[in-house]
Amino acid sequence: MVYSSRAEEARSAACPAALKEPIEQRKNGLYQGVSDELAENMKSGWSDTELRDLEPIPQAAETAARRAALSARFPGERLVVPAGNLKTRSNDTDYPFRASVEYAYLTGNQAEGGVLVLEPMGEGHEATIYLLPRSDRENGEFWLSGQGELWVGRRHSLAEAEQLYAIPASDVRELPDALREATGPVRVVRRHDAGIEAALTDKATTERDEELRVFLSEMRLIKDDFEVGELQKAVESTVRGFEDVVKVLDKAEVTSERYIEGTFFLRARVEGNDVGYGTIAAAGPHACTLHWLRNDGPVRSGDLLLLDAGVETHTYYTADVTRTLPVNGRFSKLQKTIYDAVYEAQEAGIAAVQPGATYRDFHDAAQHVLAEKLVEWGLVEGPVERVLELGLQRRWTLHGTGHMLGMDVHDCATARTETYVDGTLEPGMVLTVEPGLYFQADDLTVPEEYRGIGVRIEDDVLVTEDGNRNLSAALPRRSDEVEAWMATLRS
Repeated sequence: MVYSSRAEEARSAACPAALKEPIEQRKNGLYQGVSDELAENMKSGWSDTELRDLEPIPQAAETAARRAALSARFPGERLVVPAGNLKTRSNDTDYPFRASVEYAYLTGNQAEGGVLVLEPMGEGHEATIYLLPRSDRENGEFWLSGQGELWVGRRHSLAEAEQLYAIPASDVRELPDALREATGPVRVVRRHDAGIEAALTDKATTERDEELRVFLSEMRLIKDDFEVGELQKAVESTVRGFEDVVKVLDKAEVTSERYIEGTFFLRARVEGNDVGYGTIAAAGPHACTLHWLRNDGPVRSGDLLLLDAGVETHTYYTADVTRTLPVNGRFSKLQKTIYDAVYEAQEAGIAAVQPGATYRDFHDAAQHVLAEKLVEWGLVEGPVERVLELGLQRRWTLHGTGHMLGMDVHDCATARTETYVDGTLEPGMVLTVEPGLYFQADDLTVPEEYRGIGVRIEDDVLVTEDGNRNLSAALPRRSDEVEAWMATLRS
């Protein structure tokens, strides 16, 4: 931005060091200068909008407990957890910001550029949340910067943030210098903020930082009551999103899979923050592509639609549900045979979700059923034990039967193998159970009528003290119930 000398001098005098560089404007913007009179005019005449007497966010007690557990694990060490920064989509437009899971999990805050620091203090830690203050009106940032308040909206003041998140708040622009000057052991969650990592380049080590990341991932294996409530909320919105889709399948038939994707997205944005992952709206043979995200294919009567979608709540917890639906509302005989086999496998998998069971039990139970069906249909030579030992069923089952679920659709992904896939199920864990059968359109080892049929059924299951609870049970699963449900919605 080009400023007159007097305006620039006044701006520099009032501005913190981190903001003394001219606020960059577009090369071909229509205004290339600011008069002294306009600069002065924009500083005054604004009402006080400070929010006072704010209530803490609903999960403030839970985030405090999580920070306490983190503090106990790493006594005497400085812990740095960044939210991350905006990522450029193209030229001067950015992707919608989503704070790092680790940061949001420990603070409840979702602001770009935020950083949580746990400073060792006595036998524990003192937490500080570092944030950008409100846009500066003295230096013109609030209306001249592309990230100023008049362009992207008001952000909370530091005082407001302290009330909301029950954590002392400071100006994040002062943090890099403070970290460079700090002494003692430090760990940082990497891959989110290059500037923060650079400030710690001679203090942090990859090995120590990975231990922090792994611990934070394992903390999320067991959900607290707030998290379970948010996941249930996500599922309930997702159920309504599936109902929305069924009601407009006739419109999708005259357009494409995009109509299905857009219909579900509307529900996700109205009731939540976003979709929790790219919606898979796979009709016909596209159902055999596990992560079909193009969603640009035709939707035809007589085909199956595999819809894998989830609403993400405003607190970042996502559902992950799949239903395979006959576009015209009725399964053909072969479609029903394959669907019922997957349903039977899912029933076996869900039954195996019990406290004290190994994590692999539900996968093994579902795979056993599918292997039996493949042998029964003559698609692979038995006995079943041989098929499972050699993994021959995987040509058509392809993937694992589920994963942990939470703030990430594939939650807790960096947990140690011994605590995740080789671990034991405990009350409070939430996982998906999602067996499938996929007969590729070009698979010459199966009869022609099988080719291009893909079926997956997926539900979100909470491990309880005495068994499990299917959070997504409100969506019909049995083939006859699916047909009746679709008929009711479409009538």
